Amino acid sequence: MYATLFVLGFRRWSAYRTAAVAGAFTNSVFGLIRAAVLMAVVGTAGGTLAGYDRVTAATYVWLGQALVASVNLFTWTELAERIRTGDVAVDLARPADPMLSYLAADLGRAAFTLLARGLPQLAVGALVTGVALPRAPGAYALGLLSVALGTAISFGCRWLVNLSAFWLLDLRGPMTLYLVLTNILCGLVVPVHWFPGWLAALAAATPFPSMLQAPIDVLTGRAGWHAVAVQGLWLAALLVLGRAGFALGARRLVVQGG
Repeated sequence: MYATLFVLGFRRWSAYRTAAVAGAFTNSVFGLIRAAVLMAVVGTAGGTLAGYDRVTAATYVWLGQALVASVNLFTWTELAERIRTGDVAVDLARPADPMLSYLAADLGRAAFTLLARGLPQLAVGALVTGVALPRAPGAYALGLLSVALGTAISFGCRWLVNLSAFWLLDLRGPMTLYLVLTNILCGLVVPVHWFPGWLAALAAATPFPSMLQAPIDVLTGRAGWHAVAVQGLWLAALLVLGRAGFALGARRLVVQGG
């Protein structure tokens, strides 16, 4: 059943091909700007900064641009809207775990987005600035696992934010705070390795670096199984919290008409 939901999630997003092309183009423009900025920072620092040279800094940017849509660091309020309208009652009546059902569909979305919007970013980066990627095939297999875990972790965090709709009438406040924290602490703006010590420690205490920084580190060979194991622990914790939070919210749910 969950495999079917994965396929349906892939097919659902593959219907928006024009949007995928437009998104790939937009991401490429932002990638060119970010790559220029980070390469200039490395050059100003003397050619290397926290283990990054100009090419590896550009690679970090292009991998981030390739993964940002798949991991989905942006707004997702589908569950919150269903809670607000009462449609979540249908999810409760289905013979499937709601959280795992949404997760399976989201992984399908991520798979299509990675192919349609992610790979073109790497092609643009390779042509314009060059990218430094490992040659061993095993690194890509481990990297793909890390990307899948990062996507699932992102979903788990977005799921928890959406659960606040059981208690709040307006989700804009929690979602805005979540977006600000995520975009900074996940490594989207600059690598987490560039953070000052106190901010790096704060980021390490959250699941946010496991969404984007960890997959990039694995794909570039800066990290290995240890980073993937940390991702697995964060995912397990988020899934447990997500299921408990949903069960707690469902107990107080009141839908008009019963």
